[in-house]
Amino acid sequence: MTVPIGKAVLLEGLLPADVVVVELFVDPPSVDLFPQEAEVVAQAVDKRRREFATVRLCARAAGAQLGIAPQPIVPVQRGPAWASRAPRWPAGIVGSMTHCDGYRAAALARSAVVASVGMDAEPNVPLPGEVRELIALPEERRALDQLADSYPHVAWDRLLFSAKESVYKAWFPLTGRWLDFSECSIAFEPNLGTFIGSLKVPGPVVDGVRLDSFTGRWRVLDGADGGLLGTAVGVLEPRWNSASQLDPVEDVGISRCGGMFDRHAPVVSSTDIEPDRYADAPRTGLEPGGVT
Repeated sequence: MTVPIGKAVLLEGLLPADVVVVELFVDPPSVDLFPQEAEVVAQAVDKRRREFATVRLCARAAGAQLGIAPQPIVPVQRGPAWASRAPRWPAGIVGSMTHCDGYRAAALARSAVVASVGMDAEPNVPLPGEVRELIALPEERRALDQLADSYPHVAWDRLLFSAKESVYKAWFPLTGRWLDFSECSIAFEPNLGTFIGSLKVPGPVVDGVRLDSFTGRWRVLDGADGGLLGTAVGVLEPRWNSASQLDPVEDVGISRCGGMFDRHAPVVSSTDIEPDRYADAPRTGLEPGGVT
């Protein structure tokens, strides 16, 4: 189910119906934080505090739909730097949070039904050239050039980055391991609003089945300065696969896309943790899509 707050939606219908998504396009005037949360951003700049607070407001609103009482969402603070800032979710819950300028969102689901969930939002603007070279494989660069010729209003390299973020966010809770940009190849289907992330390393095992790819969905939302784009991945537990369906998506197309969900090739954020892969060294210079 998707619970939009406001008129516009970016991630609605991109995840299975068992996943609650709450999104905001503006920061409320004030958001109450738990003391443990306030301590995390006590020394942060105002922008960081606002996005930190608003995305937790979204997460608590999503949790309320699942019958979860409000509680602190703080970093796990264990493991390597790139994993230690991941948020700790309540027992039995998987979740994902994302933010960029003009957008904050959280997605939560019960782990008995959904094994992992990941999503990412970005501005629909091209990446710097050097960043594109860092994140894209040769075959991906060729595909991006072809897509840009046919659909020039989509920032395909930025969408590639977002899709890889979503795949990584779905991957990490299932493996506890880093996934480099070069270890997953993304192929987009522009008319269906779907993508497949094929792994170049052994994938996670879910209920005895090894996953070799993640299938995701994406959407571009028109707006000022190019608008926004978003990607999402949800891995269902096998026994719930036939019973859990996606919300229908209207106006399927390149500007408001939504494709079919395929459990056997998951969609990209996390179960108990969602790492900020740029916490230690921001290799790309991009604002991280994952929120801690």
